[in-house]
Amino acid sequence: MNDKILRQKIIDQLDFDPSIDSAGIGVAVHGGVVTLSGHVPTYIQKHQAESVTKAIKGVRGIAQEIEVQYDGLDVTTDEEIAKRALAAMAFNVMLPAEGLQVRVSKGWVTLSGEVEWQYQRHVAEADVRKLRGVVGITNSITLKACAVAADVEKRIKDALGRDAALDAQAIHVKVAGDKVTLDGTVDCWRDRDLVERAAWAAPGVRTVEDHLRVA
Repeated sequence: MNDKILRQKIIDQLDFDPSIDSAGIGVAVHGGVVTLSGHVPTYIQKHQAESVTKAIKGVRGIAQEIEVQYDGLDVTTDEEIAKRALAAMAFNVMLPAEGLQVRVSKGWVTLSGEVEWQYQRHVAEADVRKLRGVVGITNSITLKACAVAADVEKRIKDALGRDAALDAQAIHVKVAGDKVTLDGTVDCWRDRDLVERAAWAAPGVRTVEDHLRVA
């Protein structure tokens, strides 16, 4: 797709999404690689801008350079952010009752600890993402070691085959111990995320190497 056309599609979609204040967002495209720049008033809007961009066909990569700029009169201390983050995760039944830690420095949150499943890492990050005062998140939560299912490769391939949005024949899965390597092509960046999630959902997987190419 022509970079100029792709850029306009991204701008139009950002403008269309009511959850994003797109007035301060800049969009540049070169060879299908999109650079998002400028500023937004909350971290969750920064994340949503990236998600919206990933969903557009023709996007082959994203450089995320948007900054979060809160109103100077609406300051949340690091201590308050940490308390709210711990409380949010504690009330989420999808997360373990103990074992997760939070560190905050100038609004940047670092999550650590251990969980059993990759989706729990995403859940924890999603709980913190929406909190006022957050400007960025480093997710350092790790996965506990557990037995790897013997048929993990088949489970992943079956999951890919059940998803109507994916061409499972164009995706190659290799399993070595608790590590999964993905190769092949997908139609868009969002499909690449779908394949990664399918790989992480297999029991015992601790590492996923994604070599998928966006067509």
